[in-house]
Amino acid sequence: MKILRLLACLLILTAGALPGPAPPARGGEESMNLSAADKEQLLKLARAAIRAHFKGETVPPPANPSPVLCQPWGVFVSLHRRGALRGCIGYLQAVKPLMAAVEEMAAAAAFHDPRFKPLGEEELADLEVEISVLSPMEPIKKIEDIQVGKHGLFIERGLNRGLLLPQVATEWKWDRQTFLEQTCCKAGLAPDAWKDPETRISTFTAEIFADHGPPRGAK
Repeated sequence: MKILRLLACLLILTAGALPGPAPPARGGEESMNLSAADKEQLLKLARAAIRAHFKGETVPPPANPSPVLCQPWGVFVSLHRRGALRGCIGYLQAVKPLMAAVEEMAAAAAFHDPRFKPLGEEELADLEVEISVLSPMEPIKKIEDIQVGKHGLFIERGLNRGLLLPQVATEWKWDRQTFLEQTCCKAGLAPDAWKDPETRISTFTAEIFADHGPPRGAK
């Protein structure tokens, strides 16, 4: 189970919606301040977006969302069934309000991840939804700024991009250099490409939360 979930993290960028140039940063490793109620609302919204697809309906906007849910954030929605990845798509950068991004990416992960066939309605019963909200990307000033276990990495050179979430390095017990090398490989670059002055390296943090199947009585 642990290995399957880790592989899901490693595969996130493959299915990611990769928008164009990032909008101006909002300033460093900004705190997301997501409450338990915010997380619950986002998880319910993700499920509602998937269910609405089967019924040909639109999702009504959530009532009285907190301000943080109306702000733009990078976010990924991952779907799992019985410990295995079932779909995962997201935005690397803050291009849409968080609620809108979660709704869109939940449906995309369920029905438009090219690695999987579209989700079937019968799969909803044991579908787990996981949401990863990313902080703004922060370009590093020196390699020593990278804190394994806290930071995720985003590496760019030319058209090549690679991202690994913070927990990947922790799970695999990587040191800083190995984390850099593996993120380069994720971007389709040579493992030592992080040493190249043309390679841009950014860090971010992620707040990750999940449910464990639909509420009892939900259809």
